[in-house]
Amino acid sequence: MKQFIITTSLLLGFIYCQAQDQNHLSDFDFVINKIKNDYPGYSDKVNDENIQELKKLEKKTRKMMIQYPDSCYKYLKDYTAWFKDYHLRVSKIRNSSKRESYNRKYAEFNLDSLQKTPKAIEGIWIGYRGSFAVKKELHKYTAISIDLRGYEKNQIIFEAIEKKNNEFDLTTYRNNRGFKPRQEEASLLLNNSVLEVHNDTRFVRKTANKKADMAFLRSYIPKHPNGLNTYPVALSLNDSTFYLRVPGFYTNTANDLVEKHWNEITKRPNLIVDIRNNGGGQDNYYRKLAELIYTNPYESKGVEWYSTKGIIEDWEDAIKKGHIKKGGEEWANVLLKKMKEKVGGFVIQPFHEGDTKIERDTVYSYPKNVGIIINSGNASSAEQFLLTAKNSSKVILFGNENTAGVLDYSNITPKELPSGKYKLWLPATRSRRLPDHPIDNIGIAPDIHIPLEPTLQLFDRLDDWVYFVKDYLEYKE
Repeated sequence: MKQFIITTSLLLGFIYCQAQDQNHLSDFDFVINKIKNDYPGYSDKVNDENIQELKKLEKKTRKMMIQYPDSCYKYLKDYTAWFKDYHLRVSKIRNSSKRESYNRKYAEFNLDSLQKTPKAIEGIWIGYRGSFAVKKELHKYTAISIDLRGYEKNQIIFEAIEKKNNEFDLTTYRNNRGFKPRQEEASLLLNNSVLEVHNDTRFVRKTANKKADMAFLRSYIPKHPNGLNTYPVALSLNDSTFYLRVPGFYTNTANDLVEKHWNEITKRPNLIVDIRNNGGGQDNYYRKLAELIYTNPYESKGVEWYSTKGIIEDWEDAIKKGHIKKGGEEWANVLLKKMKEKVGGFVIQPFHEGDTKIERDTVYSYPKNVGIIINSGNASSAEQFLLTAKNSSKVILFGNENTAGVLDYSNITPKELPSGKYKLWLPATRSRRLPDHPIDNIGIAPDIHIPLEPTLQLFDRLDDWVYFVKDYLEYKE
């Protein structure tokens, strides 16, 4: 009987592993077929010279997924990365019920004693989202929420073990990860007045003066920056130059800033538009900027849609389920009809036949000169904005590197993989600039090279790049 139980367990384990392998391989087969059949860049990127390289990668990936099933997400990402198109990618499907399965931990603390006698990391700390207390318990320190947004009162935020030189190993319980434990590092700096979580965020020791605390928090320059914190800014530098920082085109921020400061901008000869770390969004969110800097008519190439059986089915499904934005139903149905007339090829949406000539009624006297600051963080719609801007005789691009080069294939939609764990994000359009004027993996180059080191953490500050562009635009011989 004992031998039978062991054999049965092994058999059940073997069957489970086979099922797991089958799930992973089904996901991989789906990705391969979807890219081959429905990716508009496939025929541009796969040719006689590299087809064998791609087949070898497929064979290797399949073997690795069977051998290391826990790493299948990595192998799926490695496969899509071969096509060198950041719009084409695999992501995890976040299961909210799974995130909630991690237990929340709680602890008590004495607020008065921590305020009176803070020691090293112990005490009360404040950040952008509220405050928490840190107390010592045996060999470790525990951070407990007072009013930190996303946490309940007395909920544990992190546990810290001190190493040396005011360095700590952290086990954090982040609310955006369902409080799943995560290993990080932190440093105590500036006479124990700043607690910095490496490559993420920072806190300052709370005092009786909240205004001073927040000023300290905002003005502190991190020693371990993550490079992601870039905030909108609009201000006059002097009577000659106005400055705008637009970190994204995912919202109407750019249009709102231009409209709000229209009079100030159009009274000055120089405008600086800082789009560093702007990863794109939607083209309509830079409409007012494009209007402001326009000088002469130009041609806009637009995109063409890949008409395949799979993409047609995706459109039919989206229309059937009511996933089309209100007001866009007619546009979608017209496109779908056109696709069905030319399956296997590319079609132009009938409402946008041919190249579009952009001709505006007004050319504004001011600003006369527009300096746009760029970096490698610019992609997608941010790059489309730059292509639009380069048609203006007012515009000069400043930076020290090309943009990301993610624009040729766009209008991405997610497709769930068979396992239900991942999504494949797949473009459905190809730019009509191709093949003569590609952007992918090339990017857009600055016109003027900035010979200064890049600022890793911008926040809402002006840095030496801004003053370089200001001095360039204002310089008179």
